[in-house]
This record gives sequence, C-alpha cells and structure tokens, in this order.
Amino acid sequence: MSESLAVGRAEGWARAQPQARAQPQARAKSGATALDPRRTLQLALAALWLFDGILQYQPSMFTTAFPQMLGDSAQGNPAVVAGPITWSAGLIDHHLALLNAVFATIQVALGLGIAWRPTVKAALAASVAWSLAVWWLGEGLGGVLAGTASLIDGAPGAVILYAVLAVLLWPADRAAEAPFTAARGAGPGLARALWLAVWGSMAVLAVLPAARAPQALSGAISDMASGEPTWLAWLDIHAASALNQHGLAASIVLSAVLAALAASVFLPVRRLRPVLVLALVVAVVLWLAQGLGGVLTGMSTDPNSGPLLALLALSFWPAPRPAEGSPA
Repeated sequence: MSESLAVGRAEGWARAQPQARAQPQARAKSGATALDPRRTLQLALAALWLFDGILQYQPSMFTTAFPQMLGDSAQGNPAVVAGPITWSAGLIDHHLALLNAVFATIQVALGLGIAWRPTVKAALAASVAWSLAVWWLGEGLGGVLAGTASLIDGAPGAVILYAVLAVLLWPADRAAEAPFTAARGAGPGLARALWLAVWGSMAVLAVLPAARAPQALSGAISDMASGEPTWLAWLDIHAASALNQHGLAASIVLSAVLAALAASVFLPVRRLRPVLVLALVVAVVLWLAQGLGGVLTGMSTDPNSGPLLALLALSFWPAPRPAEGSPA
C-alpha cells in the first residue's frame, strides 16, 4: 500500500514538473511581447528627439537664417534674458556649421539614449538640461516675458514640454498605487502639479492682449501656411478665414477649454478618460493650426507642441500597475 502511494506521488511530481517549468517561460514570453505603457511613451519621446535631430540637419539650418531666427527671440524680453540670447546667436553665426552639427547630434544622442534601456535615466536627465537651455537661448522663454507668447507658436514653449515629459516618464516607481502612468515616477502630487502648470499657463496665455486681438489668432494661423503643402495650407487658410475678426471670442472659448483641462486632473481617475480624449483632440487641432510645426517646409527645428501635448495626455491615461519586477 505504502509502496503504491509512493509510486503515485512520484508520477504526480513528474507530471507537475514540465508544467511548473512552462509557467515561468510563458510569463517571460508574455513580458517580452507586452510593452510597459511608460516604456511605450518613453520610446515615443525618444522618437521625437530623433526627429528633432534630423530636422536640425536640414540644409536650411546651416545657413544664417538659423542664428537669425534664434536672435529674433530676444526681442521684447528683459535684458537679463535677451543678452544671453543675442550672445548665443552671434556665437552660432560665427561657427555655424560646427555648432549646428553639434546641436543636431546632441538631439539624436538624446533620442538614442532614451530608447536604450541602460542609458534611459542619464538621457532623460540630460534632456531636461538641454530643454531648459534651448527654451531660454532658442525660444526666448516662449515669449512669455515678452508678451508675445502664442499657442500657435507653441507657447509656453514647445521645448519645455520635453523637460516636463522627462520628469513624468522617469523610470522609477515611487507611488505604490499610481493612478496613472505619469504618477509612477513623479508621484501623483507632482504629476498633477505639472499637468495644472502646462494647461493652466496655456489658458492664461490664450487671453493675453497679444492673443485676443481681433486678428491675432487668424493672423498667426495664416502665417503658418507659407511653404506648406497645398492641402495643409488650404486647411490653415480656411481656419484663419473662419476666425477672422473673431479673435476675442475664439480666445475666450479656447481659454475656457484649456482651463477645464487644467482643473480636470483632480477628477477621480475613473472619470479621466473622456477628459483625456478631449485633451488629445485639442492637441491635434492645435497641431493642425501650427501647420504640423512647419516640418514639411524645410525650415522647422521641431514639430511644435501638438505631439508633446498628446504624449502628456497619454501619460495620464489610467493604466494597470506593472507586474512586480518588470523593467521601467
């Protein structure tokens, strides 16, 4: 009797062993094919940096038009902001080919660094420093202090959004029960504060005197049509025509929508999805009004704020907590 029991246990153990070995292999295979939501967004951010680097290699960036464009961002800014911008533009003008190649290579390196797991932290940290430098010396702080900030131009500055996303997509898990992807590394409090700062500042900028003038919005959109493909120029020209002489009303409506988006981050997580869909729609509409950032004209250094705002919205999309031990 005892002998038969022992034989039965041995046979059961032998049958269980292949199944036990198969379960970790199945989990490993599943983990290899299912990409973590934060990692997906990191790769999207890496792709944007790579695209920026490619745009910086365009022939037009190796002409004097590039430092002149940088120097123009000093206009209207306080002396403490404008002085370094003018100095930087002059330096680039004297060493144009070398420095522009360096700038392009840095952005390509940031993209590759974020895309490669072993260097993702170092690359994200470097992207914050680079974004702040470009926001000042390349965008004149987005024209915020000059009173010329325009959402069509990417205000409060498209490049500053790269820094915001680097913080929100930082590969750490500080929040034990993160309600959305952006809260995993930054924590819910900081993530919500950054959301509020981005959309709230846009809401304010939308109703500044320079933005709410009768033809301010329509003029900014029509200016984007120059050099664009026919279909995109048609869209921008018709949008500008529809908004002509309705700048104040359009600015108020736009500001109200942006303010609602800013405040919505404090809603319960289960109610966030419709708001985030609205944020994605706003990002797409803004990007079309921005002429896709001018990337099809040969004179653009980045795709403007539209794609970055879309990534920002997606980083707040409620996502299941990653399995324990899964890579960031």
